Amino acid sequence: MLKSTDLNQEALPGLALEKRWREILQEEIEKPYVADLKKFLKEDLKAGYTVYPPLAKVFQAFLYTPYDEVKVVVMGQDPYHGAGQAHGLSFSVENGIALPPSLKNIIKELMDDVHIERPKTGCLINWAKQGVLLLNATLTVREGEANSHKGRGWERFTDAVIEKLCEREDPMVFLLWGRSAQEKCERILSQKTHPHVVLKAAHPSPFSVTGFLGCHHFSKANSALRSFGKEEIDWRIV
Repeated sequence: MLKSTDLNQEALPGLALEKRWREILQEEIEKPYVADLKKFLKEDLKAGYTVYPPLAKVFQAFLYTPYDEVKVVVMGQDPYHGAGQAHGLSFSVENGIALPPSLKNIIKELMDDVHIERPKTGCLINWAKQGVLLLNATLTVREGEANSHKGRGWERFTDAVIEKLCEREDPMVFLLWGRSAQEKCERILSQKTHPHVVLKAAHPSPFSVTGFLGCHHFSKANSALRSFGKEEIDWRIV
């Protein structure tokens, strides 16, 4: 987590992106709103707020899943705002952390769809290493305050990420769960012809889970990857 003791470091020093992502997003990184976002984070820390995920893990999704290796995009909204949960990958939690309700429902669908064994962890790094970009629309949050960093610049940054992915001629699969993810990605994807497969379902939250369970997105994603001539994702959580 980020605390006021981190103020001797520049918030988000250098935007520690994987090399290829940095090349792709360099023009975006240099825009004034990114400097404003850094300033906002510093002010939050100075005010005594705890911010998740930890500084070193804000860009974890990009480090585990380089631009040219993205095969599937899972679009989330806001990082988890409880202690020890968020670590830079949408829907994922660190080893040893109790499963949040949405992740429990994702696992339930996984077990029904691709018949994985019940996992002992909710850490999705295994997916990320295989080319599943676990991206949140907003990359930081105050402890205990959902959506507290919404509208501060992260959405513009992650819009640019989606735009750059959309420009790829090498096809991928977008898993869009819930209205927020669908509106964000479809607004960008609809702007040009693209080869990508878009799968939509309700958010796995308990409030909308009946529209998520039974979506079979994991097997459908692998079917699409096979049609692209790509290796399937091993959806086990280990």
